[in-house]
Amino acid sequence: MPVWLREYSWRQTGSAVYLSLPLRGVRVTPANIFCTDRYLKVSTPPFLFEAILYAPIDDTSSTAKIGNGIIFFTLYKKEVAMWDSLTLPNANKEKLQYLRENAVLKAHEKAKEETEAKKVTKQEHKKHALEATMKLEEAERKRIEDLKEKERQKVTKELELWKKQQKDAEKQKTVQKEGELYQVEQLKEKKKEKINKTRVPNEGTSKTRLKPTKGCYGSYSMFSENLKEEQLPAPRSAATIRINFTSRVFPTALRESCIAEEEEWLRKQAEARRTISADLSELEDLKEEEKNPDWLKNKGNKMFATGNYLAAVNAYNLAVRLNNKLPLLYLNRAACHLKLRNLHKAIEDSSKALELLTPPVPDNENARVKAYVRRGTAFCQLELYTEGLQDYEAALKIDPKNKTIEKDAEKIRHLIQGTTEDS
Repeated sequence: MPVWLREYSWRQTGSAVYLSLPLRGVRVTPANIFCTDRYLKVSTPPFLFEAILYAPIDDTSSTAKIGNGIIFFTLYKKEVAMWDSLTLPNANKEKLQYLRENAVLKAHEKAKEETEAKKVTKQEHKKHALEATMKLEEAERKRIEDLKEKERQKVTKELELWKKQQKDAEKQKTVQKEGELYQVEQLKEKKKEKINKTRVPNEGTSKTRLKPTKGCYGSYSMFSENLKEEQLPAPRSAATIRINFTSRVFPTALRESCIAEEEEWLRKQAEARRTISADLSELEDLKEEEKNPDWLKNKGNKMFATGNYLAAVNAYNLAVRLNNKLPLLYLNRAACHLKLRNLHKAIEDSSKALELLTPPVPDNENARVKAYVRRGTAFCQLELYTEGLQDYEAALKIDPKNKTIEKDAEKIRHLIQGTTEDS
């Protein structure tokens, strides 16, 4: 049989009721308290307190503070009025039973509504995260298209310049050929004129014989002077065509290549090969499940819960070597470093977790709050209170209703003020 608590004190105003319930020697948690608009119950075996309230209250706004063996309730009335008593007077057992059952049904309905609301909120958060990811992918696609368009325009300009150079060279060759033909025609005309002159006899000298010129064999050539005057055509001018080749890794045309993406892919492949070659001897002795980063994370969590922080750090280290893109691995390892007083390593892991928790969406709010709080704690333990306060304020911006973080931030502000006054 439970022990009914009859000793309590209460007072009221027009809008609220203040109830003090002593429970010395008993550990009380929020799970031991059940409250609806007309029903209040505190069950801490072997003690039991039950009250059918005089009038309805706002169970959402009402609060309960537990401390020093006392539960202090602040119950806000739905209607402003003064109660004659705390509980409903002259209530028979049937009415009390009906009110109890009605309170339980209301609590179940409220819990069901909250569950549905959480599901809807979670779906909205997932939708928001998907939209943010799609926007990032669209921006990346547009950047790649712009890069391709720039390369295409560049290649087009180079091709047009080369064509222009080819046309200029062909024009120059045509002009040179025309000049050579003109010179040949001029020489032919000169030859004809000289031949005609030699055939026409001078006046009064029709019987005069041609005197042979002194030379070999006493021969005479009528074309000797023409041969002296002939000139060979000038050699053709040489032209140079320059072809520039773009160095690239893949056999892809420059206008279609994505140099930045290719270099990033090569860097990641080289890093992965280095990791595999470095860890090959160590990974040979591991079981198949021990090569799974998620399995190693769960193992580290269990070791952290049992207080074996060094073993937890080793598990997280191996998981990070297998996959260094999981922010929870760095976040959990930062918690282990805080326990081991490795403060600088805790700051480094928290910063890495915050770097990976991008973009900031509602689904990773809890992880970002933990990262800021753990880094701020490490700063404060290093007596860097200003940096620690900045991280706590960043966590409060994400979760402004967290009273624990707010209290810790207030303590840090007092420490900073005290340090300033001492100096």
